[in-house]
Amino acid sequence: MTDHLPASVPAPGAAAGPANAASAAPQGDVLPAAARPPGKYDDELDRLFGAGGPLAPAVGTFKPRTSQTEMAKAIAQAIADQKVLMAEAGTGTGKTFAYLVPALLWGGKTIISTGTKNLQDQLFLRDIPTIRAALRAPVSVALLKGRSNYVCHFHLERTLNNGRLTSRDDVGHLREISRFMKMTNSGDKAELTKVPETASVWNLVTSTRDTCMGAECQYYQDCFVMKARREAQQADVVVVNHHLFFADVALKDTGVAELLPSANTIIFDEAHQLPDTATLFFGQSVSTSQVLELCRDVLAEGLAHARGPDWAKVVTSVEKAARDLRLTFPEGGTRLSLPQILPTSAFFPALEKLKEELGGLITVLEEHAARAETIEACRVRAQELSASIDAWKPDSKKGKPAEGDEAAVLWVEAFNSSLQLHKTPLSIAPIFSNQREGTPRSWIFTSATLAVKNDFKHFSDQMGLTGEPAMTWPSPFNYGEQGILYVPTGLPEPNSFQYTDACVDIALPVIEAAGGRTFFLCTTIRAVNKVAERLREEFAARGLDFPLFVQGERGRTELLDSFRNAGNAVLVGSQSFWEGVDVRGDALSLVIIDKLPFAPPDDPVLAARIEVMEKQGMNGFMHHQLPEAIITLKQGAGRLIRDVDDRGVLMICDPRLITKPYGRRIWQSLPPFKRTRVQADVIEFFRPGTIGDAADLNA
Repeated sequence: MTDHLPASVPAPGAAAGPANAASAAPQGDVLPAAARPPGKYDDELDRLFGAGGPLAPAVGTFKPRTSQTEMAKAIAQAIADQKVLMAEAGTGTGKTFAYLVPALLWGGKTIISTGTKNLQDQLFLRDIPTIRAALRAPVSVALLKGRSNYVCHFHLERTLNNGRLTSRDDVGHLREISRFMKMTNSGDKAELTKVPETASVWNLVTSTRDTCMGAECQYYQDCFVMKARREAQQADVVVVNHHLFFADVALKDTGVAELLPSANTIIFDEAHQLPDTATLFFGQSVSTSQVLELCRDVLAEGLAHARGPDWAKVVTSVEKAARDLRLTFPEGGTRLSLPQILPTSAFFPALEKLKEELGGLITVLEEHAARAETIEACRVRAQELSASIDAWKPDSKKGKPAEGDEAAVLWVEAFNSSLQLHKTPLSIAPIFSNQREGTPRSWIFTSATLAVKNDFKHFSDQMGLTGEPAMTWPSPFNYGEQGILYVPTGLPEPNSFQYTDACVDIALPVIEAAGGRTFFLCTTIRAVNKVAERLREEFAARGLDFPLFVQGERGRTELLDSFRNAGNAVLVGSQSFWEGVDVRGDALSLVIIDKLPFAPPDDPVLAARIEVMEKQGMNGFMHHQLPEAIITLKQGAGRLIRDVDDRGVLMICDPRLITKPYGRRIWQSLPPFKRTRVQADVIEFFRPGTIGDAADLNA
């Protein structure tokens, strides 16, 4: 690739022809929209999504979009045929309505799974009620979250009685939660905005799979978790999130498993997140924090119901063993696969010691379990924790998991106060394929970023969907007129010591020209802190009155609200701001990305996957790392243009976009912005009086 990005020429791989045309993925068997045989619901969908249809008066900003209507037709056909469909819809297509309309009218019992709890709430509280009212669809809808989102009567009462709170904030928060419980119908902590979601007191008033008493609980009939599950059983449409869906498939604990047999349609929104989420839940993890929580509960229940043993002494030895295991690795950020842990490491004897002490605790609990249901519950938890730790067991061959686990990698992760043992599958495709077998139903996977240059192979291979139908609908936005892709010249290699400083230096004139209104997206927290530090200094030195918001200094929602309200702010963020963030209008006109978002090369699971791929004759970088980075980059780039009137610059600092042979594949997968490497072109784009005009970069 040359050192120049062709200006004002649509990137190869960008959709050709009419902006609303759909195209089929290379491996899919769905025909392009123009050649698709008419579906049984096509005429009805043309009416519903048309200018005179019911959606226009119900949604003030609704405008008919051919791409949205065609997407709805493809989804309706997949529902009717009980088939799989991978559906990529560019930003602005209106994919939420495109799947909700056919789902509410013809989907039967439908499960909709979203990427986050925030999106889940948005669907349940805003989008579905709007569509249901517009269509006058007689469907019942339920919201189902993981049990940690619902206040537990039993644990609240115990916490109120124990009074073991460590801060004044927790005392105030507990008072608010107690008040909330007298008024709420759902018990959903999202309704109680006075108590931050991150408040530590929530851990004391909610249950986990380990700490739930189940049908033995005195509050079982009033339990909010059980109530939510009963409502989900009876509802036509159930809204869940990916974590809940896969936690249930793996653990059979969240209520989704009871819904699956009767579901006719399953829709995954933000489906690009599924491989990571499924990998997390199809694997197994156990942590020293779980052991310490068990010890805390054993002490409380033992002292309350069985005064024979010296409970403090019993749990202290287990706590010490758990903490000693944590201390076998340095503080925070350590991720090592089994082969990377030296045979002489103190980790192995410390692990055996923890197993031994847990065994002693189980013996004591067995002797006194009959005295109280809560002690019996602690015994069951202790047995399960012990079994999980035993399962993390290598065989005599160095670095290999035990027999039968060849497709998994064993690794450890050290945090500041806990150590986690992970057993992670190298591929979820066979597991997920197995989950899809059985009752015929439709499976819809949709996102703005599923494909790499119109090719769904990376996603479909990961999810076991190879050969299934796939379609893509490009964004209705005119990217060539609305934005510029700017790759600056003169930057050092991304691994150089001075790289972040160089990025800030070259970004400052652009930020100033944009009048703030900037997202500065980084690939690491370290870079976030460095960029924020430099920008503070530079803004002060240059007299630039741009409010600076930094990830971690406040909650994500609060940061975004402040950013929107300021109108000239700069927000520096990492992973959580690369996707699921919608800032429309003039408040955001510049998105800067410091580096191409490649996964850390020392990631144990990634390293194991690449090793397996290369044994199969594939190139781990080209077949896995590069497609992953492209999909993540597409998400970050998608923050810039959110509406037909938005305008702005996407600035990618990483010189590898130009200098490496794979760079072409990356920028060809991005929206077809005009492109430049000349800073003056970008400054001109932001100049007052010209920002309303398309940048002329043909020269």
